[in-house]
Amino acid sequence: MTNQPDASTLSLAERLGVLAMTATVRSVEAMSPSLSEVTLDVPDIAIGGAPGNDVMIAVPKPDGGLARRRFSIRSFDPEQNTVSFWITTHHDGLASEWLRSAKPGSVTDLVGPRGKIQLAPLADWYLFVGDISALGAFYNLAEAIELPGKAIFIVEVPSAQDIVTASFDEGLGVTGIFVERQGREPNDPEGLLRGLAAFEFPEGEGHAYLFGEFKQINAVKIALLDRGLTTEQLSMKAFWRQGKANQDHGEPDKTPEL
Repeated sequence: MTNQPDASTLSLAERLGVLAMTATVRSVEAMSPSLSEVTLDVPDIAIGGAPGNDVMIAVPKPDGGLARRRFSIRSFDPEQNTVSFWITTHHDGLASEWLRSAKPGSVTDLVGPRGKIQLAPLADWYLFVGDISALGAFYNLAEAIELPGKAIFIVEVPSAQDIVTASFDEGLGVTGIFVERQGREPNDPEGLLRGLAAFEFPEGEGHAYLFGEFKQINAVKIALLDRGLTTEQLSMKAFWRQGKANQDHGEPDKTPEL
C-alpha cells in the first residue's frame, strides 16, 4: 500500500494520540436493504482496537473538502490485514454517499482506534439496545463476552428484511428482539421502549449498551434507570441525530432538547 494519509489526517491522529493510515477498499457487500459491510485492507491491524472502539473514516464533501465519520468496528482479520464496518445506507449522508460509490481499490484515510466504551468484564448479562446503525458494534461486543454469558439484543430495523443475525459460540445465551419501525420517525423511541418492556432482566448484575439515534437512546436510558439500573451500568454512544447532520469530525449535535 503506497498511499500516504494527507496532512490533516496525520495532524489529527497526532493530536489524538492514535494511528493514521490510508486504507484500500477490498469489498462492499449489501447485508440487507439498509445495511452494507465495507471491508478495508489496512497496513496496520492495530487500527482494529478493542470491541467498542471506533475509527474515523475520511469521506468527501460536496464542496471538495473532507469530513470524517466515526464507525464502530464490526470485525478485523489479522491474517488478512482487514477491518470491516457495517454502515447504514437507507438515508442521505456523506458516509452513505461515499459507501454507494466505493469500489474495490478505492482509498480513504483512517484515524483510530478511538473510544472509551469497552465490554464490562464483571457483568452477568449484557443488554444491547439501539437502531440498525448499532448492529455491527453490538455484535462485535457480544463476541467478546466471556463464556458462559448472556447477550440480549433489542434493535429497531426499518423493515423485516433488515433483520441481520450473527453466529455466536454455543456457550453464549442469546436473545434477539427486533422491532420493525412501521412508519414511525427514526427518532421515535416507542418501538424500542415496547421491546424493552417485553424483556425481563435476568438474575445477576447486567450492563446495558445504548447506541444509535440521540433521542431514542436517551429515552431508553430513562426507562432503564426507572427499572433500577444505575448510570454505572449504562454505556451510551449517540451515532447520529434525526434532522441534523453530524459535524465534520463525525460527532452528532448533542445539544439537549428544549
